[in-house]
Amino acid sequence: MVQMALVVAIVGRPNVGKSTLFNRLVGQRVALVDDMPGVTRDRREGEANLGDLAFRVIDTAGLDEAAEESLEGRMRAQTEMAIAEADVTLFLVDARAGLTPVDEHFAELLRKGGRPVIVVANKCEGRGGEAGALEAYRLGLGDPVAVSAEHGEGMGDLYAALEPFDAAAAEAQALEGEMNDADKPLRIAIVGRPNVGKSTLINRIIGEERLLTGPEAGITRDSIAIDWVWQDHKIKLFDTAGMRRRARVTEKVEKLSVGETLRAIRFAEVAVVMMDAGEALEKQDLQIVDLVCREGRALVLALNKWDLVENKKEALADLKERTHRLLPQVPGVPVVTMTAEQGRGTEALMKAALKVYGHWNQRVATGELNRWLEAATQRHPPPAVRGRRIRIKYITQTSARPPTFAAFTQRADKLPDSYVRYLINGLREAFDIPAVPIRLNLRKRENPYDQDKGAAKGKPK
Repeated sequence: MVQMALVVAIVGRPNVGKSTLFNRLVGQRVALVDDMPGVTRDRREGEANLGDLAFRVIDTAGLDEAAEESLEGRMRAQTEMAIAEADVTLFLVDARAGLTPVDEHFAELLRKGGRPVIVVANKCEGRGGEAGALEAYRLGLGDPVAVSAEHGEGMGDLYAALEPFDAAAAEAQALEGEMNDADKPLRIAIVGRPNVGKSTLINRIIGEERLLTGPEAGITRDSIAIDWVWQDHKIKLFDTAGMRRRARVTEKVEKLSVGETLRAIRFAEVAVVMMDAGEALEKQDLQIVDLVCREGRALVLALNKWDLVENKKEALADLKERTHRLLPQVPGVPVVTMTAEQGRGTEALMKAALKVYGHWNQRVATGELNRWLEAATQRHPPPAVRGRRIRIKYITQTSARPPTFAAFTQRADKLPDSYVRYLINGLREAFDIPAVPIRLNLRKRENPYDQDKGAAKGKPK
């Protein structure tokens, strides 16, 4: 069987049409279907297609309350295994028969399980089915999708409900495929304005005069890579040319040097922005920090020549306040004071670099993200546009390095930037992700079944 990213489990009490929907999705009658409850006993898997979605679907035995050692209890255990394996569960109810106490009992179990669930109200053909679909709201598992598995109605709405989970599963699979090579060194670029002590710092860190230094600005022209080991951690340090304001960069060699520095930042995983403690956070420093953030690198601020600062306690408090005010895009960024000439502060710098590297690689489980999203949108709902509330359906982490998330909504272009910032700040606070850029992408993809709507009086084929 071809390995597919998205796995969907179909569950529900006996005789609600699970196997009929399974056959509809796989495109052939492979599961036994009969009006007698309990025909399906073992899990059955198949390759399903719905529009342009391809996924693995699992048909399960009917959920029934029974003793664990009984046949029905063992069948339910198989269903629970399928739910644990799936990325999303389709919880089928019979819209014609209406909700039963068994439906409500298992809805509560699914809700407590914290796994994504889509309620599917089956047998919605005819007037009686529409009322049954509305009744399914009582389960408290979100908007029910009204379908008729036997007649193939409502497949467009089912596609729209599944599509965000398909994209999330594909991205999660790619994320799992990222190999973290234990022998791969951590790449750290030392960047900043000219003559702030970048080469001096590297010489002190590695314990030898490896790089040419001096009082003259602009000695370093190439980006020099140096391999080093610190406390069993393999490190590759990049010394870079100082970056002046663009208007002052006139010589061709200096332009090439700046280009090499930009390349080093893009190649690095952590960027240490060095500043002269007596002239920190000037306009050029802020522009370099902004560049690092736009490139998505982890960030550490190093304040060199700290031995020359008077009233250090007051100066540090002032610098941290200015950092918080001037760098809102990376709240909590570590600020390390040091004297590179004497080697002071180098250990604190390396500890800070490894810590932000951990945040840069941070991953959050999809279940935790969606529980947080539900609470965040209830606490501060998205705005209404033209009388319609924007609804964010689902969120998942699509990659780390830096932490990147995708939120799915049908009205992505209408969500204001202020609300996106609210979500990003909420992610930082809830999952403890300081000091690194966080990217939140809003996604909306077209439903291929939409073009069929209207051909059958508004019902997709």
